[in-house]
Formats: sequence, structure tokens, C-alpha cells
Amino acid sequence: MRLGKGFQFEFCLQGEPLIPGLPDDVALNCLLRLPVESHTACKAVCKRWHFLLGNKERFFTSRKELGFKDPWLFVLAFHKCTGEIEWQVLDLTNFSWHSIPTMPSKDDICPHGISCVSFPGEGSLFICGGMMASDVDCPLDSVFKYEIQKNNWSVMKKMNTARSFFASGVINGMIYVAGGNSADLFELDSAEVMDPAIGNWHPVASMGTNMASYDSAVLNGKLLVTEGWLWPFFISPRGRVYDPITNTWENMALGLREGWTGSSVVVYGHLFVVSEHERMKLKVYYPDDDSWETTQGPPLPEQICKPFSVNGYDNIIYVVGRNLHVAVGCISKRNQTGSSENKWRFSVEWQVIDGPKLSDLTPSTSQVLFA
Repeated sequence: MRLGKGFQFEFCLQGEPLIPGLPDDVALNCLLRLPVESHTACKAVCKRWHFLLGNKERFFTSRKELGFKDPWLFVLAFHKCTGEIEWQVLDLTNFSWHSIPTMPSKDDICPHGISCVSFPGEGSLFICGGMMASDVDCPLDSVFKYEIQKNNWSVMKKMNTARSFFASGVINGMIYVAGGNSADLFELDSAEVMDPAIGNWHPVASMGTNMASYDSAVLNGKLLVTEGWLWPFFISPRGRVYDPITNTWENMALGLREGWTGSSVVVYGHLFVVSEHERMKLKVYYPDDDSWETTQGPPLPEQICKPFSVNGYDNIIYVVGRNLHVAVGCISKRNQTGSSENKWRFSVEWQVIDGPKLSDLTPSTSQVLFA
């Protein structure tokens, strides 16, 4: 194991072992597994523990240097009564919660209408757009970046167009945004892209129709955008699909857009939706015949109440509900046997992780990062 020179120097200044009876490298490996919520108490043990645990940037930098890659669920939530927003983070290894600094926004951001994308392996996420809490007719063009290793936010270059309730996604390391609402709730057809390494936004092909986004997903290298069903449900919802290779948009398949009735996540290369209308049962889309099927297994646990946010990684789905209770769904797949159809069948098993103590928070968006 190798640590940065500055860290090694500071550590060597101290004479006492990190943990009596253990070599320092073994002890350090143990301390870097401590839940963040315990750092306040543990840093009082001695000066060396205080040096390591008294600063989250140092803690997460040390974890990165030693190769730690554990998942953390970041949840942007708000208080229902006041609308005040805050970030809560669930340690998916120790099942403990902690908070992170607030976003450096000059505006009072409404918890609705923003878009959030992430680079899980890099431990960073981006918050784009949204609207002012005091004026829903005033969309924002702001962009903020959070890095888990530094435990801080930075202000990025603004989008070319202010927008709220819009689609977003990461394709080949590039951030795409499309559609949404502009001033006076006028729907947009514009789209743009940013290379996070450079920070500049550039326009891409327009959607061909003015549309706000109910939900979006990246599947097979394409950005899928749906406006969702609108009351009184007489007209089929619109949907568009963007291909960054050809820089073109096309209509979404009828079955896909009509069956997209909830919040989506991509697992095993398939689009899953936690439905808001069918007793919140998980379902999966099959593009070959443009159809949806319900997965085997129980529906979403009763403790998870709407509104909720959905995210995932690998074969795990996270559904965050009111009071930030989290349903963890493990997806398993098997090939259809004894049938002429050559497609996978999926099943799900759920378990629930309680939200922070005395929480009255409602989720707005969530992302999984590794650190």
C-alpha cells in the first residue's frame, strides 16, 4: 500500500501506533472502513486518529490511494414543509447516513425540476438547471460538480439555455441535456452537450419537438426521453431517442413510451421501471417485440412511499422513498428455457434500509458513487 508523501510525513510525525498491537498499515486499513457518522466520536481517541478522521477530504483521499471502491448512495432531499434542500449520503457497506456540504448556489433552488448525472467510478456528480424556489417560471442554467474525494462543490460553466424538468444522461463520458421548460413554462426542443474535462457546453441537434421530460435513461449508447402520461390520459405520451453518433433524433417506439409509467434504471442492459400506477411493481422492457413484462418477485415494499427516486449499479436497484427509507432490490436473471423465445427473464428480491433518524425528508434525485 502506498500513501501520498504529505500524508506519510504527517503520519510519521506521530510516535504512538494507530492501534496498539497492530502494524500501522493494517490499522489504517481498519480505520478507513469506519462509518463516516462515527468520525466525530472516533477522532477524539488520539492525535493520529484526529488527523485521519477529522477531515473528510483526507479520509476519502486515503481510501482512494489504498484502492477502496465501495458504493455510496447520494440523495438530494427536501423538507416538505419548508422546501429546504440538503444532501444525505448512505454508506451502502455499513448502512449508515451522513450529510455533505450544501451546494454553492446563489439562488434558492427548488427541489423539483433539476437534473443530476454522475460518473460513479470517478466519484463525482453534476447538478444541472432546475428553477428558483421563489419563481417556478424562472429556470436556471447553473451547473455544480461534487467530488467525493474532495468532499466539496465547484461551480461549472453554465448551460447555454436555462431549463427545468429536462432530460439528462452520460454517454461515452459526455453529459447531454435536452428539452425541458424555459421561462413562462414554454417547452424547449433544444439540446446540448458538455465534456466535463473541458467544461464548455455546445449545442447538438434539436429534438424536433418541444417537450419537457418526465423521465430519461441511457440505453445502448442512446438517450431516451419520455414526457410521461398526462391527465386525462387520452393522448399517448411522446418520446424521443437521441443517437450521439449520428447526432439525430427519432421517435420512441410506441410500446416503450406507453409502458414507461414510472422511474427508470438500466440493469443488465435492460430498462427497468418502478411503476407508479400498477401497485409499484417492477417491470422490464423488451425491445425486440416492443413490450413490457412484470418481473417475478414481490412488489416494492410498503415502507417505500411516493414520491421516490430510483438509481442503481451492477445488478442492484435502489428506490428511495419518503423519509429516505431505501428499498434495495437484487435483480437476478435466467434464460428462458423450453421456449422458442430467446430472451432473459428477471426476478427481484427486496430489503429495506431505514432512513436517517427523525427524518422528514422527501427525495428529489439520487446517484451511486464509488470511493
